[in-house]
Amino acid sequence: MMLRIILLSSLTFCLASSAVSAESGKAPISLHPDNPHYFQWRGKPTILVTSGEHYGALLNQDFDYVKYFDELKAHGLNHTRVFAGTYRENAYAFGITDNPLAPKPGRYLSPWARSGEPGYAGGGPKFDLTKWDSAWFERAKDLLQQASDRGIVVELTLFCPMYNDKLWEICPMNAANNVNGIGAVAREEVYTLKHRDLLDIQIATTRKIVQELKEFDNLYYEVCNEPYIGGFGMEWQHRIVDEIVEAEKKFSHRHLISLNIANGRKKIEQPHPAVSIFNFHYCVPPDTVAMNYGLNKVIGENETGFRGSADVLYRTEAWDFLLAGGALYNNLDYSFTAKHPAGTLRDYKSPGGGSVELRQQLGILKRFLDGFDFTRMKPDQSVVRALQPKLTTYTLAETGKAYAMYFHVPLPRKSKDLPSLLADDIEAVATINLPAGKWQAEWLDTKSGKVANQESFQHKGGDREFKSPKFSNDIALRLLRQN
Repeated sequence: MMLRIILLSSLTFCLASSAVSAESGKAPISLHPDNPHYFQWRGKPTILVTSGEHYGALLNQDFDYVKYFDELKAHGLNHTRVFAGTYRENAYAFGITDNPLAPKPGRYLSPWARSGEPGYAGGGPKFDLTKWDSAWFERAKDLLQQASDRGIVVELTLFCPMYNDKLWEICPMNAANNVNGIGAVAREEVYTLKHRDLLDIQIATTRKIVQELKEFDNLYYEVCNEPYIGGFGMEWQHRIVDEIVEAEKKFSHRHLISLNIANGRKKIEQPHPAVSIFNFHYCVPPDTVAMNYGLNKVIGENETGFRGSADVLYRTEAWDFLLAGGALYNNLDYSFTAKHPAGTLRDYKSPGGGSVELRQQLGILKRFLDGFDFTRMKPDQSVVRALQPKLTTYTLAETGKAYAMYFHVPLPRKSKDLPSLLADDIEAVATINLPAGKWQAEWLDTKSGKVANQESFQHKGGDREFKSPKFSNDIALRLLRQN
């Protein structure tokens, strides 16, 4: 009981020490008022696209996030995902080369202050979970400002499950690593409502972060990364959502809240009304978008990888997901490390991809979609009536006015022989149903961003065949009706 009083007193002090209502200013990124499947940010319809580092930009003091953000901006990418520092990894986790989530001894920042007592398993003093580390909050605010200056939206992920005992052994919430005696629990019980002292810490930390970062418009919160791996249900997550809502209820503006739902696909039942973004991982194929489209909220893919290192895998995955109706895509990019914050590492052994070429290609995708009034569009797989050779295709349509189409060689989730699935000099013939009118067609090279072919034509209505220029592996088609 005494510990709980100390925790709640600390929380009350922290909230009272700053203004209760949010600073007046720009509204944070929000759902688009005309089409909540997409975002609105700074007055413009927005889709978030990136190829981002492995989430350590904030907690790893050796990571130069300014150089990282400069690289994203250079390719027109506008998003990043960042872990808050309540969880960290060791150098051996998941076989990731120079993992940004595994800072060197003495270079790890969390929201909690260090104590004067030695004994943290990751090096240095133990943590005091009732006190805050001002250096963390200063770095968080600077990171958000630097991202804001470059037009980048930050997803701040508050918590993450302990995937194995080794990761739980280096977590500040483990009783062995703090001076408060909090967290003497099994790692599977860290994110439950069973242990009141641990829950109070998580609530206090959530509220403190929300209070301190209230003025940033380029921010939304994700409650927990991959909670389904930890085996805990929605009750704890919904409690954290409620705490964010309560902490922000007197703010002038409120931030969006995201839940990470599943790897692959899952039908969302009884969603929390305060959650606006439902994120999935490894969405090949992207059928989870159609499965949950009726929620009228953003469906995102905020992590992918583990398919190999080839750019074509993640380029096609991004195009498929966004043309299926998603509004957020983040490739897990292992070319970013603390030693290579501009994403120049080439010979990594990590379980995924990432390169400057892929970032260029994702920038092409984003510009292609930004060239449409996409808030008026929705996925429509009925427009393409026939297609030769056999290709995977997705379409976003503003029926009768504009169509964004994508075609690529069929690719499974994973393949032991990727080269055998790829092809050059493809000439596709697509039968597409269009209403009568004058139209313009442009075939886009998805690797260079150049228009490979274009034509204007008068159409009487009904099916029409379109023959593509020769391409390797994938190509996009823009169809616009002329006034």
